[in-house]
Formats: sequence, structure tokens, C-alpha cells
Amino acid sequence: MYDRQQPASAPPQQQHRPQHTEHSLHTQPPRQPSGDWMLPPPSHQAPPQQHQGPPVQHQAPPALHQAPPGYPSPPQPQQTAGWVVTIGPDPVYFAAMMRRSGPEAAQLSLPAYAPEQRLPLNGPQITIGRRRQSTGEAPDIDLSHPPEDPGVSHQHALLVQRPDGGWAVVDQDSTNGTTVNGAEDPIQPFVPVPLHEGDRVHIGAWTTLTLHRG
Repeated sequence: MYDRQQPASAPPQQQHRPQHTEHSLHTQPPRQPSGDWMLPPPSHQAPPQQHQGPPVQHQAPPALHQAPPGYPSPPQPQQTAGWVVTIGPDPVYFAAMMRRSGPEAAQLSLPAYAPEQRLPLNGPQITIGRRRQSTGEAPDIDLSHPPEDPGVSHQHALLVQRPDGGWAVVDQDSTNGTTVNGAEDPIQPFVPVPLHEGDRVHIGAWTTLTLHRG
């Protein structure tokens, strides 16, 4: 992994920051257990009146918004398409990460098989990270399942829905950072970065999340 520059203004420090057990891609920490690591009443109807003479024929009112003959029908409002995210190991990102990392990353290897996940994005925000075995707290996108990416923090990043219906990614001051579309430098913590169709979010040692319109 790469060395990250400290931003000009550091994010506010939390008083009780949980201990991370994710592996830093810069130095190799001591091996720790994987478990240590948010209707009215009816009205009275009058009896039917007796009409004198023939019954009155009532004509139905004309249908509203009905185009006259020979005219096209007015366009119907289109519904906004939903978004989905695919998650899986990315060989290209893994190779780039290995080139930027030191010799301590040599023990990492890309999973031989990992089925791609496809999840719908339902707002207002989606948490990304790994389950805490000590508390059972799990993010919406839980990357603790095999093959577990050791470079993903327990609270790594967020996908946040924008007012226009699109999405943005926010790094949660993760240990190894978050990059977008193969960039060398990670995004700044706690700063939303807008995403578009096909954008790729890279986290951990090999995991890439790609956004698509459903």
C-alpha cells in the first residue's frame, strides 16, 4: 500500500475510537484474533325516492387527460432507475497495490475464487467494512466473509445518496484508505466524492466496488 499524507486539517478525534485489527499494508502488526476488531362511521342513507316518469339517463363525464383522436398521448413521467453495486476481487487494483506496497505485502495473494456480489443501493447511506466479532456489529456491505480482505477496516467507507438520486463515497478515516477509478492517491477522509455510472471504488488489498444503474 502507499504512504498517505496527513491532510491539512485533521478530522475531529473521537474520544473512544475502537481498536482496528485490519492489517496495515505498510507494516505487519502482530497477529491478533479475528474477533477483536451502527374509517368514519357509515352515514344514514335516505330511502330511495320514487321517481315519477321515465328514469333519467346519466352520461359518464369525459375521461381526463385523454387526447383527442389524431393527437399523440401526453408523455408519461419516467421513474428514476435504481442503482446497484457489484463487489469482488480486482486483479488490476491488486497488482497496482502490490507495486506501491513494501515487502511486507508479499505474503498477500489474490483469492483464487470469489463470486461477485451484486447488491441494490437503498438510501440514504450504505456502510462498508467488516463485522466486529466482539460486538456482532456488521456494516451493510460486510467484507468479513471468505475470502476476507485483510486491508479493509471495520468502518471503512460510506456510500451516501445525493439529492439528485446519485451517490457519493466517503472514506471513514480507514487504515489503508479509499481510492476511485485507479487513482494513485486516496480520497480525503470525511469528504464526499461524487460517483457516476461505472465508477470504481477500491478498498483494502483487492476489493473493488463498481456502481451501475439498475
